[in-house]
Amino acid sequence: MNADRWLADTRTSYDTVAVSYADQLREVLAGKPYLRAALTLFADLVHAAGRGPVADVGCGPGHVTAHLHGLGVDAFGIDLSPVMIDIARRDHPGLRFEVGSMTDLHLADASLVGLLALWSLIHIPDEAVPTVFGHFRRVLRPGGPLLLGFHVGDGSRLKTQGYGGHPMNVHVHRRQPDQVAAWLRHAGFTVEAQMLIDPDESVPGAVLFARRQS
Repeated sequence: MNADRWLADTRTSYDTVAVSYADQLREVLAGKPYLRAALTLFADLVHAAGRGPVADVGCGPGHVTAHLHGLGVDAFGIDLSPVMIDIARRDHPGLRFEVGSMTDLHLADASLVGLLALWSLIHIPDEAVPTVFGHFRRVLRPGGPLLLGFHVGDGSRLKTQGYGGHPMNVHVHRRQPDQVAAWLRHAGFTVEAQMLIDPDESVPGAVLFARRQS
């Protein structure tokens, strides 16, 4: 799959749905107690690691970035979609948001104390995941915590409509936690914990905690 093409399609799709997406997700954490618990644990791990900047990669409209900030984390958001970033800056004017891609993070080596990517890896094809995880390792300090969230399952599907009925053109990739954990270990991470969310639903979620090896 051509990287320029799928990245452009993902950017355009989320620019198109950004307003509806933000409206639907603005209060989503209120109904996700297990995800909130995972974010609280992640914040505790960040504080224990010595504090410092934390990147929310694939931040969308910034609701998770803002939640982490409320937990005392120096969080900032990165997203591929410029319209998403505009909304995040509007809704959370005191926080930092910037346009960028997890496939080519423009951050200094070992500049982050922590990093999370919640349901943003779902649009990254398998062949690009090692590159993404390589960037995650590069920008994290040794011992820095990593939090991932993703759809559990097998295979991919093309999403052509979503979030208010707007047109989209993105592939959604579902993965088994063991596969994601294996990729992380190969990239130089230690996997510390994983949790299934809504395991009885048609598409469960997984939350995975890891740490950059020294």
